[in-house]
Amino acid sequence: MRIDKFLKLSRIIKRRTVAKELADQGRISINGKVAKSSANVGTNDQVEIRFGNKTSTFKVLKLQDIVKKDEAADLYEIVSESYERDYQNED
Repeated sequence: MRIDKFLKLSRIIKRRTVAKELADQGRISINGKVAKSSANVGTNDQVEIRFGNKTSTFKVLKLQDIVKKDEAADLYEIVSESYERDYQNED
């Protein structure tokens, strides 16, 4: 399955066009390699997304073509989330 489609179906990113733009800008990596929007993702792949101030890493657990909203979180497992700058804890 294409990475941009997976990100939309899993509801990590709301729109497929946004996922495509992020991938084309080099902000998405699959298993440590920069991925284009057409790159295929499989189960047990590590995906890293740099979106604004946030970097998220997650593991793909399963792939499905049709996903209900409440089942979308079952497609992946969050490995880590980090922020370049933490605005909430600044004085």
